[in-house]
Amino acid sequence: MKRIAILQSNYIPWKGYFDLINMVDEFIFYDEVQYTKNDWRNRNKIKTSKGVQWLTIPVRQKSLDQKIKDTKITDKKWNIKHWRTISQNYVKSKYFKEYKDTFEELYLTCDEEYLSQINYKFITAINEIIGITTRIRWASEFDLLEGQTEKLIGICKDCNANIYLSGPSAKNYFNEKLAKEENIEIEWMDYCGYPEYEQLHSPFEHGVTILDLIFNKGPNLYKFMKSFK
Repeated sequence: MKRIAILQSNYIPWKGYFDLINMVDEFIFYDEVQYTKNDWRNRNKIKTSKGVQWLTIPVRQKSLDQKIKDTKITDKKWNIKHWRTISQNYVKSKYFKEYKDTFEELYLTCDEEYLSQINYKFITAINEIIGITTRIRWASEFDLLEGQTEKLIGICKDCNANIYLSGPSAKNYFNEKLAKEENIEIEWMDYCGYPEYEQLHSPFEHGVTILDLIFNKGPNLYKFMKSFK
């Protein structure tokens, strides 16, 4: 049995995104689809003493049908600004010093022009840091069919996958009957029931970048994720 997941790339995603990657044999970046504003593609949240703060990569959207993979950044110094903000807000966290050099280099050497490549760089680096070895591929490697569900099923078949693990939001459009006709079993990711951990500032917030978990719990982060149990 082979399990895959197909999902748009996100900027420094939350822990659930990495659990999804860790629970499959192959993970496909689905950046052949429309870029959506005010979404997770180019932004994420951190915890600060004043509450949750967004970190957003400035990008240019020339048209509504622009694909994620074709989306370019508009400020070449975004990486410096983001690292400065992260450093200021996590310098007092328990494991910040342990990971500081790694993330500082990651940020300050990030000179990619396209959002997809930035997201890929950070996600694969974080995978390596926390020990995720899942194979990463791009949707552009496949001949995509017409139709939302048809595209996803086509990728599954090209990957020789029997199981498609999807985020719960896809229930709004995914045709399970069509998948069953193609002998593809659908599993829905459950993001409920994550345990809380000690953050620098209360109240606790689950929906922040995984950097928060890394800096606060370090080598103990696995206790607060689902796929490592």
